[in-house]
Amino acid sequence: MRPKKRLPLSSFALAAAVLVTAAYTPSQAQTIQVSKENRTIAITATASVITLADTATVHIGFIAYGPDKDAAYAGGSSLSNAIIKALTAAGIAAAAIESASQGISPVPDYMIEKLTPAEKAQRKFQVTQNWTVRTPADDAARILDLAVKAGANQSGQIDWGLKDENAPQAEAAAKALQRARTVAGEMAEGLNVKLGALIYASNETQAQPPGPLMRAMAAPQLTDKVAPLAINPRRIEKSATVYAVFAIE
Repeated sequence: MRPKKRLPLSSFALAAAVLVTAAYTPSQAQTIQVSKENRTIAITATASVITLADTATVHIGFIAYGPDKDAAYAGGSSLSNAIIKALTAAGIAAAAIESASQGISPVPDYMIEKLTPAEKAQRKFQVTQNWTVRTPADDAARILDLAVKAGANQSGQIDWGLKDENAPQAEAAAKALQRARTVAGEMAEGLNVKLGALIYASNETQAQPPGPLMRAMAAPQLTDKVAPLAINPRRIEKSATVYAVFAIE
């Protein structure tokens, strides 16, 4: 019987390395065929970029009560217009203020069951209204302060964001690709081959869990002597996973 021909050790190690890396590639990536004609190294790498938020969406609103529907509506209307007037008088553009919800309804019994009879009589109906205000991140605390001091007693949530979502995403992808090239180079060196050109790459955006938000808070009417809350923009992380295939020489 003719003895089987054995592959040189370097060829066997190369095929094994390619097989191992291919096993960790994302399902949507191109399938890499392992053979002596296909001299490639495939790498999957992830990188992240953390940047400070430069935009904010401030949620403001109020709840007003009255002994009847008309009284509640009158009080709510007065409060509603006072809040908007305070914002626009401070230079907030009307286009940046968007209505989110508003309504008038009887107050549920469970909300007033622990009140005195006199207090219950004054809280038969309620008016609620909410807005969002889009602003640069550095102005979020001032807007919240203006609204609360004008009577927005159901306010506080802030959504942080970026003017340009693509820039940090592109930076993360570039970092991931560089990392993939570095790892591929180290593998090539270990196999005693030379790393060649990039022949394929794909980018997969990684979903990030939402950051903590400042929840709605009930606040009493405040005076202008009270300083705004100390609020700092949060940091936003953008990640990218790159699948890269390099030729080897």
